[in-house]
Amino acid sequence: MQSRLSIYNEAPEIVKAMLAVEKAIAAGPVETSLIKLVKIRASQINGCAYCIYMHVNEAIKAGETAMRIHMLSAWHESPLFSERERAALAWTESLTRVAETGAPDSDFALVRDQFDDQEIGYLTFMIGAINSWNRIQVGLRAIHNVQDSDRPAKRVA
Repeated sequence: MQSRLSIYNEAPEIVKAMLAVEKAIAAGPVETSLIKLVKIRASQINGCAYCIYMHVNEAIKAGETAMRIHMLSAWHESPLFSERERAALAWTESLTRVAETGAPDSDFALVRDQFDDQEIGYLTFMIGAINSWNRIQVGLRAIHNVQDSDRPAKRVA
């Protein structure tokens, strides 16, 4: 796989503005652990390896468990996620697949039951932002870093 170009090099002023949005989201009312789950889930749906790699590492550093990260793609069937997390993940999937879902009232009702208006605003903006990042990085074929600890252990015969 080869990267097409680096958005960081070719559009630094826009990247700077997007990073300011990310900073505002992080300073907002939605808890960090939920921000990480939402970013990972949207990135899984969009197939953005660059973003999955980044946000999984951030989630682990922030204290998220490996099992919850592994189970994230099957959150519908797992008891590991709270009702608040489920509402956010449903809204994430709905908005990430908005052309298919139309963001139905039923998904919004789940969010409305768990979040206040300000939190809904931040959550919705966050989902839009990660989807933008996913589309940029997938479109430009961004390649995530690889560390030695990411590689499988060598088998000893």
